[in-house]
Amino acid sequence: MCYDKTDYRIIRYPEKKKWKYQRCDGRIYMRRRDREVTELNEIIHILDSGKVLHLGLVDQGKPYIVPVNYGYVMENDKLVFYVHGALEGRKLDIIRNNSDCCVQIECDVQPFSGKVACQYGCSYYSFDGFGTAEIVEAPQEKIKAMSALMKIQTGKDFEFNERLVSIVSVIRIECDYYTAKYRPLPANPVV
Repeated sequence: MCYDKTDYRIIRYPEKKKWKYQRCDGRIYMRRRDREVTELNEIIHILDSGKVLHLGLVDQGKPYIVPVNYGYVMENDKLVFYVHGALEGRKLDIIRNNSDCCVQIECDVQPFSGKVACQYGCSYYSFDGFGTAEIVEAPQEKIKAMSALMKIQTGKDFEFNERLVSIVSVIRIECDYYTAKYRPLPANPVV
């Protein structure tokens, strides 16, 4: 029985002959909980260090993933990503029909070797977020979004005006929940 949001339950899917680990609030948690990142400063490291966000959308029941540059802000303890692009295109068409989305970011990726094939791998930090996307129309929010995006991408502050942001589309992604993970290098990697 689940008592609060930190409790977990195991659900068996007989038709798939496998088990899923699910939190009582309905979210699936990662199998390797020893690699889960929960410290905010480590999560911010991932968000500040990664330069590419993989945006996952659903187009008429089929997955669609596109890599994009991003910026982010925290609004009332809610993580909000901003991405930009052309004024028309597939991303915008999909979002108009289905706002459900996910995002993925990784950083500090370092491949390592092993003595046998199954010992090869990568060390990394990763972030997975789930939420909804909406197309931003308000010029002031587009200015805020582009400023956040350029700060993450370049580390510099840029000024925007309504004319500049009128030639790009901006997508706002509100994360309802997210997970982060760190896979360290093995103790004795083969070089």
